[in-house]
Amino acid sequence: MRFPTMFSPIQIGGVTVPNRFVVPPMANNFSVPDGCLSQRSLAYYAARARGGFGLITIESAVVYEQAKGGPRKACLFADHTIDSFRRVAEACHRYGAKVSVQLQHAGPEGSSALTGHPLKAASPVPAACGREIPREMPRDEVYRLIECYGDAARRAQLAGLDMVEVHCAHGYLVSTFLSERTNHRTDEFGGCFENRLRLPRLIVENIRRKTGGIMPILCRINASDELDGGQSVQDAAAVAAYLEQECGVDAIHVSRAVHLRDEFMWAPGQFHGGFSAPLVEEIKRAVTVPVIAVGRFTEPQYAELLVRQGRADLIAFGRQSIADPELPNRARDGQPETLAPCIGCLLGCVPNMLSGRPITCAVNPLVGRELEWGPAGQKKRVAVVGGGPGGLYAAWACARRGHQAVLLEQGEQLGGTLRIASFPTGKGQISAAVRSMIVRCQQAGVEIRTGTRATPELLRQLAPDAAILATGSGPLIPPIPGLDSCGFVTAQDMLEGRAVVGAGVLVVGGGMIGCEAAARVERFYPDGVDYVLADGTEGSLRGYDSVVLAMGTRSREELRERIAAFVPQVLVVGEAASAPGNAVQATGDALDAALSI
Repeated sequence: MRFPTMFSPIQIGGVTVPNRFVVPPMANNFSVPDGCLSQRSLAYYAARARGGFGLITIESAVVYEQAKGGPRKACLFADHTIDSFRRVAEACHRYGAKVSVQLQHAGPEGSSALTGHPLKAASPVPAACGREIPREMPRDEVYRLIECYGDAARRAQLAGLDMVEVHCAHGYLVSTFLSERTNHRTDEFGGCFENRLRLPRLIVENIRRKTGGIMPILCRINASDELDGGQSVQDAAAVAAYLEQECGVDAIHVSRAVHLRDEFMWAPGQFHGGFSAPLVEEIKRAVTVPVIAVGRFTEPQYAELLVRQGRADLIAFGRQSIADPELPNRARDGQPETLAPCIGCLLGCVPNMLSGRPITCAVNPLVGRELEWGPAGQKKRVAVVGGGPGGLYAAWACARRGHQAVLLEQGEQLGGTLRIASFPTGKGQISAAVRSMIVRCQQAGVEIRTGTRATPELLRQLAPDAAILATGSGPLIPPIPGLDSCGFVTAQDMLEGRAVVGAGVLVVGGGMIGCEAAARVERFYPDGVDYVLADGTEGSLRGYDSVVLAMGTRSREELRERIAAFVPQVLVVGEAASAPGNAVQATGDALDAALSI
């Protein structure tokens, strides 16, 4: 399929964006503590520009010194950060991309412990039950803040950025003024619709005045707060129309929800791409300026349809741009099989973002580590044992760095536990991630041998300079009475379809695959178990058709000692090194191993 509309240019204010592929603002914790964008930030954004995205939006930049939401947040409240933004803009411009930055005050989602200042919001309504209650921002401070937005935009302009985006969504400060749920003021910033819109209007006017009226201004709004009493899609349409007609904004970026309903902000894998499209359409009908849609887009097919039909004008590929910065280029070149889709696992991006650590990604551990990538100093022979996500990524990375890589997989199919993870409902996209890893290995020249057991004799014959053991883990079979004779089925065999289970199934184990903190199994039977609770209470669960064992995994690393004597460098990655694990651990270890050879 071709995507002519997605690759057509579009005008935002006086700026021509070369295509409709957008990188939205996403916190990544690559900035340095003083608010400057780092060399790591530069490499990250440049990789997405090189990958073909037409509009790159730098992460939300703090406009007000008292409202920094994290220790590694980008900042535009002081002049010393301008040069770092200029370097990022210049790097992206070299690939033809246009660059924006989101301007933000965190409001009730900030951190008083970090800033030493109390949280502020439209009214003293906490972001969630049990969270710190913000103070109502005084009128005089509101007017000072308006000036800070304009000053930040001027700094962005001096840095050579093409446009700015005012963050009016997700329960941050401006959002608290827009919503009746969080705005209970009785001054000129509260009450009727136009009063609640006064803050964004004055911000936009201040930005316009301080940037000479020539810098395009976007606003990001919620299509819906997804909370009772909050902004509805009908409210959002009226907000969008007001922002265009009364404020003169040049584009509307439509997101969704506040953090209390963050399943709409960073949707898990069960959500399909474009799930917010009906809400975006309501807003698109209300305005004539370009509308940016976002919402779990991973491939460009539906994006092309939305834009071609006039239901949106640009499409933001958020976490997908983390998973694969080359998405536009792959779409343009007709290489869909090489696309690494975001699988919605939420393992490396959102948890790291919220904890202040640099983000990473299960299918792209190179994110944020682009500066570490390069050809190997010396070409070597590398044997990778195991064809799961760790092994596939390690083999690809070694081959791309110039090594001669061979991958040995004992089974007939590649993908390991990641492929098995694709079987449950709502996780089918994981199969596409496995397929992209296989195709990339093939294109990189990896010699793939399936149905091949990696014995010490075979490895001695291959004579590699280095071996990466990505042999994963196997089910943990604990020595519990009755287990060996009860006819249990492992969770892995059930998911992969190698074993049939009845209608009544007892799953023994919890968490990702095994967690027995609440109850201890004392004996297994063909139709159930005896158990003891943590408080000593004994019980029995019987009468089931099948017993599925999911009590954990055990590393398979026995090959290491058997080959260490004749393989100069042996590296163990993923669950072979530590079980239980996950795909982020597997591919992250694989990248570390490949870079060390």
